Amino acid sequence: MRFTKGQSGNTAGRPRGRHREAPYEAVLGQMVKIREGGAERRVTAAEAFLLQLTKRALEGDDAAARASLAVIEEAKERQGGRQPRVSVIVRAIVDPGSVTSALEPLRMARKLDPYRETARMALEPWLVEAALARLDRMLSPADQRIVVKATRTPRKVRWPKWWTENP
Repeated sequence: MRFTKGQSGNTAGRPRGRHREAPYEAVLGQMVKIREGGAERRVTAAEAFLLQLTKRALEGDDAAARASLAVIEEAKERQGGRQPRVSVIVRAIVDPGSVTSALEPLRMARKLDPYRETARMALEPWLVEAALARLDRMLSPADQRIVVKATRTPRKVRWPKWWTENP
């Protein structure tokens, strides 16, 4: 049967209420499980997709890098070009001669007893490595023992080749 010219073949039209949202919105809105650093969490498929895209971009995939940058620019435009707000500013006054209260917020050291005001501080391994790399001389075994005792987790430090004290 042929339809007359100018008359639709579907006179009833599309049923109401079908396909209200684009199919990709329904798919990207679904919750999926992802694993980050050994921990599992639930995120939307869109977020999982963006995380994977960013990971590939950071690994050197040029196309993924361009796509990630385009998404970032689009998000900035939606925010009206606003930069993220800093919600908290930490200001600590340090007494002259005492840097203990500044070491923890800078993540350079940690109090061994967080409940005592005058607890001993232990230096973070990365700080010890950086300081040893800047040394222009070798430390004596006595000085090496002091450094090992002052380090929070000495087994994580990459000690120099000339180091003699075992952590």
